[in-house]
Amino acid sequence: MKYIYMNSKIGPLMLAGRTTLEIIRFPVKGERKAPGKGWIEDNTIFPEAVSQLTQYFEGRLKQFNLDLQPKGTAFQKQVWQALLTIPYGTTVTYGEIAERIDNPKAFRAVGLANRSNPIPIIIPCHRVIGKNGKLTGFAGGLDIKQALLDLERS
Repeated sequence: MKYIYMNSKIGPLMLAGRTTLEIIRFPVKGERKAPGKGWIEDNTIFPEAVSQLTQYFEGRLKQFNLDLQPKGTAFQKQVWQALLTIPYGTTVTYGEIAERIDNPKAFRAVGLANRSNPIPIIIPCHRVIGKNGKLTGFAGGLDIKQALLDLERS
């Protein structure tokens, strides 16, 4: 697995993968997330992903156009595909995603799939909130989730 770090408004992001982008990792307490064992840093990989993420954080890109091959179960991939339909700057609930995948009782499972999203930001799991309108769990932390939502609403 190869990886690169890029600076962003929410701190250093790690992008990793083999031939296509497979993983984005958030910083931990503002610090770079450590790579996996045996991973190789390569500052030449994923130039298009870095460019699009830079434009996103500058407020100039609202829709990513990248080849994504996230690894997960069939159900997780179905949820992640539904996440890609959430418009920039808007939010939906876990229940709404469950309805979109024709499984309205699966809102808890949708939450678990959301949490397992290996390519956050690009697959916009930060746009999913609780049915009461409150922010709920997020791999990068609620402060990063709020920052991403604020960026998209500005």
